[in-house]
Amino acid sequence: MFTGIIEQIGEVVGLNKVDENLNLTIKTVIAKEAYIDQSISHNGVCLTVVSIENDTYIVTAVKETLQKTNLGDLEIGDFVNLERSMVPNQRLDGHFVQGHVDSTIVCTSILDENGSWRFSFELPVEHKNLVVPKGSISLNGTSLTVIMDDESSDEFSIAVIPYTYEHTIFKNMKVGDKVNVEFDIFGKYIARYFQNLKS
Repeated sequence: MFTGIIEQIGEVVGLNKVDENLNLTIKTVIAKEAYIDQSISHNGVCLTVVSIENDTYIVTAVKETLQKTNLGDLEIGDFVNLERSMVPNQRLDGHFVQGHVDSTIVCTSILDENGSWRFSFELPVEHKNLVVPKGSISLNGTSLTVIMDDESSDEFSIAVIPYTYEHTIFKNMKVGDKVNVEFDIFGKYIARYFQNLKS
């Protein structure tokens, strides 16, 4: 379980395809404190550390993960948002993020608002019931608050403050980029409950 509060940015320094899996070598200061079998969120995807060497570690993304997330699009030199799993006695500063990405969505616009940045994203019709104004959402592992000026729109936005912009990969994002999205777990349970009532 994660909070969506990004700890560090990691650099992709190695990519090794093994059958249908992809081994990613990540360079980060977190590697010095990492341990084998540790769960770390990479752009919102929970992956397990399988090897550590100096300031790098290796994680493996399986076929399903590559199909549902943007990890398969990574190239050497790219950066990823990193967060280690939460510990029971820490404050929950973001929201409950499982590290189980639902799908990818596309960034449709980036607006500099002179003190913050407003990022807009497509909202596929099949997920509209999971996004509400002022609700929580995880984008590339970052806990953010939904902005919806028009609830009938096929887009939503989020505001990024300067600290978050500088300490996450939002500063590298471009219009057209694919972003990992994990919808709020409580919203998903509620949606499933009402879906089951209808059937």
